[in-house]
Amino acid sequence: MFYGSLRYIFKQALRLVYEKKREAFRRLQPRQRRKLAHKPKNPRLVQISFHTLRHWKATIEYHRTRDLLYVKHLLGHKNINNTMLYTQLISFQGDEYSSAVAKTLDEARKLVESGFDYVTDVDYFKLFRKRK
Repeated sequence: MFYGSLRYIFKQALRLVYEKKREAFRRLQPRQRRKLAHKPKNPRLVQISFHTLRHWKATIEYHRTRDLLYVKHLLGHKNINNTMLYTQLISFQGDEYSSAVAKTLDEARKLVESGFDYVTDVDYFKLFRKRK
């Protein structure tokens, strides 16, 4: 429920900012943060700002994709150094993957549906991996 509320606020914030309704966003966000903090009785949630959500989204996307240029484009940065500020806290050490092999199209479909990512073809087999 908490994660869903954060996603709702973030999506709403992005929609408002991209529609150039910054003033409406400034009025809406404090009210939404107070509502979010009131439900679980956690006053620290009031401290969450749009900038905090922006850092969180950038960190999650970089951890998921490992593609700094994608995150740069997502954030709308012109300089890659600005994007690198968002990704300094991530350590990729200890990333472990489960791997699977698909021989048929149906097996490949089932692997993708269960969260595996396609990696490559070797001979007539398709290799997939999923982060543990």
